[in-house]
Amino acid sequence: MNRPAQQEEPKTTRTDIKMTAENLDFYYGDFKALHGVSMNFKSCEVTALIGPSGCGKSTFLRCLNRMNDLIPISRVEGAITLDGEDIYAPDVDVVMLRRKVGMVFQKPNPFPKSIFDNVAYGLWVNGVKDKAFVQERVEESLKQAAIWDEVKDRLQATALGLSGGQQQRLCIARALAVKPEVVLMDEPASALDPIATQKIEELIHQLKETYTIIIVTHNMQQAARVSDVTAFFYMGKLIEVGETDTIFTRPKKKQTEDYITGRFG
Repeated sequence: MNRPAQQEEPKTTRTDIKMTAENLDFYYGDFKALHGVSMNFKSCEVTALIGPSGCGKSTFLRCLNRMNDLIPISRVEGAITLDGEDIYAPDVDVVMLRRKVGMVFQKPNPFPKSIFDNVAYGLWVNGVKDKAFVQERVEESLKQAAIWDEVKDRLQATALGLSGGQQQRLCIARALAVKPEVVLMDEPASALDPIATQKIEELIHQLKETYTIIIVTHNMQQAARVSDVTAFFYMGKLIEVGETDTIFTRPKKKQTEDYITGRFG
């Protein structure tokens, strides 16, 4: 198998609803961490999830590609759909789901391999053996992640020798290599310095031309800069969601206003 059918380009229609959460409840054992969360995510938009620590943002994000399945005592009720298909249906291939819904974590986590091998890894795991195609995808992904010019002359060097900001952009390239349709980012710049953070934010603006992006951030200024839509979570509940400009200037709920103006959180 050389060029799998699923290597096609992601869809880019901006008005499409790409993902939907409907009345989503999530439990860690007996503890209910999410309460009836319902919201839509449009294609080629950036949605920021904000709220104080422990409010359910990251838990919700991890529900969107079933990363919480790895926690034995976890349980989901309600529905999440991707292109109208229930991602929690019994016949869903979770590996394929995570190809379509990629994830970038809070701390850069490159493999202890070469820069090239880090980006190519997902392709190899998915059975791609065409060396020229892999080479092409690695270069394309590194360019999309705005790091190609910095690493093109040392692709066989260890990824662990990169700076923190470079490692995070490498991890983004790794996520992009398998051509996902949605990219989840869990505080992708929280461990980075201001210059590296700015590069990640600029990259998010570029990537939304092709991908649906959902980002968790504690930094409200960052949410205001990078997102089209902002959702405010508090104590496991979605308090308010709307266009970012509206949420930050004319929120409808007092809880949202209190958080954004720094009265709590």
